[in-house]
Parts: sequence; structure tokens; C-alpha cells
Amino acid sequence: MTYIQCQRRTTAALATAVSAIAVASLSSSPAAAAGTPAGTNIQNVATATYEPVPGGPATSVESNTVTLKVDELLDVAVAWADPADVASAPAASGQVLRFNVTNAGNGSESFTLGTIANGGGDDFDPAVTSIVLDSNGNGAYDAGIDTVYAAGSNDPELAADQSLTVFVLSSIPAAALDAQRGKVELTATAKTGSGAPGTSFAGLGQGGGDAVVGATGAAAQDDGWYKVGKAAIGFTKSASVLDPWGGATSAPGAVVTYTLTATVTGSGSLGNVRINDPIPAGTSYAAGSLTLDGSSLSDAADADAGAFNGTGISVGLGTLASGASRSVTFKVKID
Repeated sequence: MTYIQCQRRTTAALATAVSAIAVASLSSSPAAAAGTPAGTNIQNVATATYEPVPGGPATSVESNTVTLKVDELLDVAVAWADPADVASAPAASGQVLRFNVTNAGNGSESFTLGTIANGGGDDFDPAVTSIVLDSNGNGAYDAGIDTVYAAGSNDPELAADQSLTVFVLSSIPAAALDAQRGKVELTATAKTGSGAPGTSFAGLGQGGGDAVVGATGAAAQDDGWYKVGKAAIGFTKSASVLDPWGGATSAPGAVVTYTLTATVTGSGSLGNVRINDPIPAGTSYAAGSLTLDGSSLSDAADADAGAFNGTGISVGLGTLASGASRSVTFKVKID
């Protein structure tokens, strides 16, 4: 009795491709490109073996070749890449948010970028001034080096699995208050097309096949956040007097100790804080009396924070964060 035994000849790559595409179709946010590259031809031939004379030698015959071209899957992922809210201040400009845009499809694709800064759910709306592409790939914003994005002109083209760092620059409203947060959403959409998963664009896929919208709808977005830190400084000056007789009269010969205290409040920080105080008329500076937080400073303009310039004292405090308090003292003698 003649029997036919069909043997399927497929490659391991085909099995892997089918599995990967099936998983991608179930995922709501694919993290990597889905399966076999777009435009790949998957070929399959079947073989039938039989015995022309039952019990005799076997022979075989091959089927025709079936060729399937892998379609391009359109998927994209957008992720805010800053480790925490980006610290800013009221009326600040050029404030940078960092995002990663990843082609999660299986073919090379260009993406249109955009922003939404008034989507609600925050305390204020930043004013987006530009979107910038990380031209040198170092992940850091380099003004004048990285490329300013212009929709339709330099839409980034990404290979399958390729990621690009994208910067969003914004200005913060002057009316933003301490500790308030503002949100900007970066969007990325496949230029070939987007829509409901499974939507097909005939003949527009890489390699001549169709392009098929994946689980993300070929469009993705993520929120980036600014947080305002509005610091304020409290600055006080006091004086104590010791006269030559151990009293507190302001007589000639008495020594006056001035204490200057700077205290920062709010949630932000203040940069390059410096205390300057001229020596009052009718007094003479007591050499070597300058201190910062109880530690002596030299009068010379050297490596330490303070100096006496002949007419007054100057002490640099650097950047002071909220809650910081620094104290400077110096002495004069009433002439």
C-alpha cells in the first residue's frame, strides 16, 4: 500500500520569527524590535516520499516553493530619561528634559516628534521653546552642537531597535511657585502611518512588503517633569561692643564685633552668595579678625573664602541650599 509522508523543511529562524511576532502582538509596550527584519523572504518547500511499488524502493517529489515577505511592524517607545524632576526656577529659560525614543518595530522608520505642555495634571504649563536631537550621541545636551529638530525637515530615522536621545527645552513661567511641578509630554509617531493595531499600509513596508501597525499604534509618548525651587535669603547684621574698661560703651578705643548671618529658605538653592561689608567711617579694621562659621580667614585675597581689601571685607559663600545658614564676623576699633 502506497503511503505519503510529508516532511516540512523550515529554518529555525522562521520558528523564532513567528514566536517573536506573536509575543509582540500581545505586548502593550514592546521594549525591542519585533522579530525577523522587514523585507526578509521566508521560503518553504515540502517533500513527499512514497514507494512506487509497495515494499519497494522509496522515491520523493518536492512541492513548489512558497515565499512570504515579512511585513514591516510599526512600533515605537518613548521614555523620560531624567532620574528625577528637573530642578528649575521661576522665569528660567533653556530648561532641559531628556527622553529616549526607540524604534520598537522590525524595520528602519522615520518618526515625527511633538510636545504637549498643557495636558493638565500639573501645577503650571512650561513653554516649550525647542526639541533637540542628540547629534553626537553622548546623552547630554550640548548647545550649538546638538541639532534643533524641525518637523518634516529632519525627522529622525531609526533602524530596528535603535534609540535616540531627544531633549526638550522649555521656559518656566515667572508666576510658578516654590515646589510646584510642570509637565511636558514628548510624542513620537511613525511617518509611514499609525492607527489601531493591525492597520495595514499596502506596499509601504521596508523591502517592498506592507507596513502593519503594532501594539503601540505606531505612536508613543511619555511625560517629563520640572520642579520649581524658589529659594530666598534672610540676611541680618548685629553688633556687640567691648570698651577699654570692660563695658559696652561706644567710646573711642572700643572694639565692635559685627556678625553677619545669611539663611536660605524655600526648596531651591542660591548660587554664588557673597557677603560684602565696608568698614564704617570713624573705625579701623582689626587685622586678622575675619571669620566664617567660627573659622579664621586670612585678610589676603588667597585660596580661602574671605579677604579684607583695605576698605571692607568680602566673603564668598558659594551655592547655598535651602536650610543653609552661614555666619561671618569681623572686628573694628572705634577711632
